[in-house]
Amino acid sequence: MTEARKQRIIVAISGATGIVYSLSLLNILRTLGIETHLVISKAGEQTRSLETDVSASQLRELADYHHAIQDIAAPISSGSFRTMGMIVVPCSMRSLGEIASGATGNLLTRAADVVLKEGRKLVLVVRETPLSNIHLRNMLTVSECGGVIFPPVVSFYTKPKSIDDIINQTIARILDQFELDAPGVVRWGEDQPESATVSASANERLASATK
Repeated sequence: MTEARKQRIIVAISGATGIVYSLSLLNILRTLGIETHLVISKAGEQTRSLETDVSASQLRELADYHHAIQDIAAPISSGSFRTMGMIVVPCSMRSLGEIASGATGNLLTRAADVVLKEGRKLVLVVRETPLSNIHLRNMLTVSECGGVIFPPVVSFYTKPKSIDDIINQTIARILDQFELDAPGVVRWGEDQPESATVSASANERLASATK
């Protein structure tokens, strides 16, 4: 009998702000029993040191496998290495631009190129604002090639009480792209919190505006 194939996801971290999303993602994927292959850009390593107290070794330990950014001979650089797909979180505009142009200068963008050409799921958690026409064109190019552009937009209908609530809801929605159920996700029409109420101060502002 053939052994069941392990479910794998590539997780990539580039230099945009928001590395906390990748920490949460790696933890949740481990909980779900998904094998993770991690690649971090040089700018991503710098962002880790600026935004967290997590060491380089601690970050690597969250994944099952870690691949050096310049190791273009890593398994994830080949389409014959089967995965569910790839999540770039956060995704910088530089990484987006390389992926959109096909100019794969490192393992992160090479792996993303492989995922696209193999017709697998590529999710880019893009972090930038405001967006220039160049950014928007690059996003459209990736989207037209089958990628998913997934800016980490807050779902206020969940009534988040902490930053962790916001992060975990975003990660859960990202994992929906792979048909994976993350714990604690709040779904509209199923288990959303009680209907939101307008605060007294908001009512007062509304009354003033309509006088």
